[in-house]
Amino acid sequence: MRNRFRSSLIATAIAAATVSAVISVSMTRTAGQASRASRTADGKPNLSGVWQANNEANWDLQAHQARPGAVTQRGVYPYAYAEVPAAPVLALGAAAGVPGSLGVVQGDAQIPYTPDALARKQENAAHWIDRDPELKCYLPGIPRAMYMPYPFQIAQSSTKIQMAYTFTNAARTIHLDKVEGPPDDTWMGHSVGRWEGDTLVVDVTNFNDKTWFDRAGNFHSDALHVVERFTPISADALRYEVTVEDPKVFTRPWKIAMPIYRRLEPNIQLLDYQCIEFAEEFLYGNLRKQQLVKHWEGETIVVDIRRKVPPGDRLYEWYGK
Repeated sequence: MRNRFRSSLIATAIAAATVSAVISVSMTRTAGQASRASRTADGKPNLSGVWQANNEANWDLQAHQARPGAVTQRGVYPYAYAEVPAAPVLALGAAAGVPGSLGVVQGDAQIPYTPDALARKQENAAHWIDRDPELKCYLPGIPRAMYMPYPFQIAQSSTKIQMAYTFTNAARTIHLDKVEGPPDDTWMGHSVGRWEGDTLVVDVTNFNDKTWFDRAGNFHSDALHVVERFTPISADALRYEVTVEDPKVFTRPWKIAMPIYRRLEPNIQLLDYQCIEFAEEFLYGNLRKQQLVKHWEGETIVVDIRRKVPPGDRLYEWYGK
């Protein structure tokens, strides 16, 4: 009986060891495959595919606590944590809330604004619903296009890398060969890339001053210079690092970093998001002779909209903010 029990234990141990070995080999093989991104014919990491960030950077690059709304006002108590949603977002309830985040700014986690630029950033945040270019469906710029909550697609060749973004059908070309710069500054900048080992380094210049970095009012001037680094960390993930330099706005260069993930659905593709059509009433509704959107009534809330036209040149300045 004792020998039979001992034989059973030995058989069980052998079976367990065999299964463990199979699992170990399988995991090792999977890990090895994951660590090796596929490569193009010229031996470079193949970045082609559909990708998407998974974080809260588009709300605010810096660490922040959750808030009841992107637009808030003073509540019962005079403390920031006790503010309540302001009228423009009140009817949305929890859907209007801002998720908290650990932030993506590296180093001391601070964005080094000059004193005057910091005052403007704070003013931008207070007037987010009037000023954020995203609300107007303007092109998002770089790096913001990379971490908006929409997928984007990369198509790679030996001399060009094309990136197409869902939001407002934005796109850019990263030139790996020698090209002339653009005749004027642009929303998405001018991207010139090179490979440093398995890292794609992209130098982006020739920006206008119309884009923001996030919904928190972080902004730049036309002196913005961005250096991006795309480094594969597995077959389906990239480490995305950005160095931001703008001597008109910041006292020193600063960095952000985050992972970006490949979308793995078998039928994944970019779908149209023609947001300019959705923003037309927001942008131009105040110019109608007869106001179109003016009243909404739910079970517990009634919302009345009054439009106004900024006087004189301020109307055109609003479109440019």
